[in-house]
Amino acid sequence: MSDSSETPQKTLKMDHKVFNDPIHGTVELHPLLIKIIDTPQFQRLRNIKQLGGAYFVYPGASHNRFEHSIGVGHLAGQLVEALRTRQPKLYIDDRDVLCVKIAGLCHDLGHGPFSHLYDQMFITKVQPKTEWKHEDNSVKMFDHLVESNDLELEMKNKYGLTDDDLNFIKKLIEGLKDPTKVQWSEIGRTEDKFFLFEIVANKTNGIDVDKFDYFARDCYHLGMKNNFDHLRFIQFARVIKVEKDGLNHICSRDKEVGNLYDMFYTRNCLHRRAYQHRVNKIIEYMIAEAFLKANKHIKIEGSGGKEFTLSTARGDMEAYTKLTGL
Repeated sequence: MSDSSETPQKTLKMDHKVFNDPIHGTVELHPLLIKIIDTPQFQRLRNIKQLGGAYFVYPGASHNRFEHSIGVGHLAGQLVEALRTRQPKLYIDDRDVLCVKIAGLCHDLGHGPFSHLYDQMFITKVQPKTEWKHEDNSVKMFDHLVESNDLELEMKNKYGLTDDDLNFIKKLIEGLKDPTKVQWSEIGRTEDKFFLFEIVANKTNGIDVDKFDYFARDCYHLGMKNNFDHLRFIQFARVIKVEKDGLNHICSRDKEVGNLYDMFYTRNCLHRRAYQHRVNKIIEYMIAEAFLKANKHIKIEGSGGKEFTLSTARGDMEAYTKLTGL
């Protein structure tokens, strides 16, 4: 959708839908994001606990990856739109904004049952030397979602997305670990837009909208205090070319250091009081052991009618779509 076309934007705006979220209030989503949310691959996230076994310790921690993903898609849009408004010379276009929103929405599609318990505790028991992470399946599941729901033509014909854009979305989900080794011609954007890769999965310093949402959401459901103000961060964020590597990075003013300290302190508190809670870890260990014993007995039908176990289902997206925490 081109910047010069006013009428289509106004028409599409009427198709946006509004969600009422306990963390972000009214969340307005682009119609393409609604199409993605309505797929079986995304709806599956309703049955995957955000905090694994913590629900057995904290009764309020019943939230799922579904609402977190919607929150991240919303915040990703807020940050990229704020940068576009305040810094027009960054030449952020409608396709950039839409891609960033989709990446935020789809970044956790690859989580298994009980979230990190599946990839960090169960899979490592089945295959101790594996380096598999849920992000690997988020990209595969995104491809499967687009293909199995016939969304590619709509993405391209109705919303002007290209093959480069689809590749860009997947790279946003993965994050760029080492920009010095990147072949920019292969990731859908030029080097001057490196900052876009710091919005959903920031491998530079870990400050991204994924954390903004789960810090606020987890604190809310755990009954803990969150002093970090992500809206203030978004308001004062600016893109600046950094001399160290010559790339455009999302930066904060020096007076924002206190707010960022609060972000990392909140993360520390969540780990100490919830994520690494002694009873929580014991429960998660027991669930992982149960998964291990049940692994060869549970059969999940995947592509071509082939059957997969709890551990091998991660290699087949049709089977993985059926694999949840319920």
